[in-house]
Amino acid sequence: MTPHINPSDRLSGLPPVRDAATRVLLLGSFPSPASLAARQYYGHPQNQFWRLMGAILDVPFQALSYPERIRHLLRHGIGVWDVYQSCTRPGALDVDIHAGKVNDFPALLQQTPLLAHLCFNGKTAGKFAPRLVALAVAAGREVTPHLLPSSSPAYTLPFAQKLERWRSGVPVA
Repeated sequence: MTPHINPSDRLSGLPPVRDAATRVLLLGSFPSPASLAARQYYGHPQNQFWRLMGAILDVPFQALSYPERIRHLLRHGIGVWDVYQSCTRPGALDVDIHAGKVNDFPALLQQTPLLAHLCFNGKTAGKFAPRLVALAVAAGREVTPHLLPSSSPAYTLPFAQKLERWRSGVPVA
């Protein structure tokens, strides 16, 4: 059952991390409360995103400042965003997302002419793969979707198994 939605409870996400050279876009569902408070993607210290990306790119992300992390991702042609622009959500779990408004992907496609891969971080984000691929096709673009296990600490797959699937699912140059 969807709870009563009070407009003052609506949460707004973060802007996309991307530039004109972005080839790979890592898409989560919506930032955690810790990420929203810090105004940083994957700002919760237990989220394994930066550890996974560090192992894939051989970059010590956990020792870097957030702006340095973003610079390294962009240097590798990797952007970050979420499928939801805004929603209501008590707590941090994806299952509690209600009244989600989807981000403006047609605009993002125009701003990222080299985008070729959409990597979905977890099942909630992954549900949008067919829709986003269809938007790309409608815009005359071809993108390949990649479904990844969630980097969230709530998804208890052992790190080594997550890393194996992220290595095979995140195309890097």
